[in-house]
Amino acid sequence: MLSTRINARLSGPLAVFVERMVSKTGLYETPSEYVRDLIRRDMEVRENRLDRESILTGYRDIASDAVMASSGDFKKDMKSLAKKEKSNWQ
Repeated sequence: MLSTRINARLSGPLAVFVERMVSKTGLYETPSEYVRDLIRRDMEVRENRLDRESILTGYRDIASDAVMASSGDFKKDMKSLAKKEKSNWQ
């Protein structure tokens, strides 16, 4: 498993905020735990954004009639799709 060490110096409001998050009454036991959680949440947000963009692209394709029925043969469908894209779906 790949492991990376990250050192960050925080001062002012950032340091105070992290101290509140990593205290006896805070949500996290260590600053490292807090940073790992922030990174995981950011990854999730970005992955969800990509999913939403893909879904919206699909809806736009449907709305512009840029769809085709699948023959069940992936290679054949990809060739057909390439031809349609060259002709701008006309």
